[in-house]
Amino acid sequence: MILKAIKKIPGVLLVLTFLLTIIILPSWAAPEKIIVGTSADWPPFEWVDSNNNFVGFDMDLLKVIAKSNGYDVEILDIGFDSLIPALQSGKVDLLAAGMTLTEERAAVADASNTYWSGNQGVLVREDSELNIATALSGGNSIGAQRGTTQADWLEDNLVQKGVNVKSLELYETNDLGIMDLVNKRIEVFVADTPAAEAFEKTNPIKIVGTINTEEQYVFYVQKGDPKGILPMVNEGLTRIQMSSIWNNLVNAYFIGDLTKISDCYAKFGSLLDEDVEAFAKNLAQCMMSQ
Repeated sequence: MILKAIKKIPGVLLVLTFLLTIIILPSWAAPEKIIVGTSADWPPFEWVDSNNNFVGFDMDLLKVIAKSNGYDVEILDIGFDSLIPALQSGKVDLLAAGMTLTEERAAVADASNTYWSGNQGVLVREDSELNIATALSGGNSIGAQRGTTQADWLEDNLVQKGVNVKSLELYETNDLGIMDLVNKRIEVFVADTPAAEAFEKTNPIKIVGTINTEEQYVFYVQKGDPKGILPMVNEGLTRIQMSSIWNNLVNAYFIGDLTKISDCYAKFGSLLDEDVEAFAKNLAQCMMSQ
């Protein structure tokens, strides 16, 4: 009787079908392939290993999110200062480069949920007698990556306020700045603490102090999220942070030996296409092995 009544009402079946479709399908539908823009010079978040794989906490986090939802990821290495323009022009769909949440960026792009937090590490050469006070106010040449919040902080809090700084040197990549620090072309380099700690492990440099900026790391998509990527990313972040995958990626990249990444990725990188949990577990074990 109910079915007969429904059939007599024009358009009811069409409406019911539409409503069922809304209920069954997810509220987001990201593109089949997400093009990610990064600046691959910032371990432990993103860099390129000796086999030309994009590796790092950011990179693997997004790969796991995409793979678990049936999407592919294409990664483009772009200078940090060019990332926002690349996003605005549509060259890339999402930015993953250890980028912090700022009002300026939020005005031109939409941010994901926060996935990490950090401060700024002040780096000097291993044999330097500088401390954080003399490093930042003792008439030294100080370096930072162009377009970063640390570059802005140094400009606003040192240069513009007349603090005794010889020069503020800005670099396209962190690698170039670290190289100049090691080779005595500058005396100080400032980087986000996770990266500073990673550079400290692999170079004759040391951290002498921290600038407490309490920055929140996010991913960015185009303003208005026209491709519907943010819901997938935010859902993926929430799900992964509650799983063993999160802890294993943290262990691999923040506790593990980053010099092992090429060998470990060669052994277990293929698991990303088969079993993301097994990938994260094996990567962590490999990176932390003695």
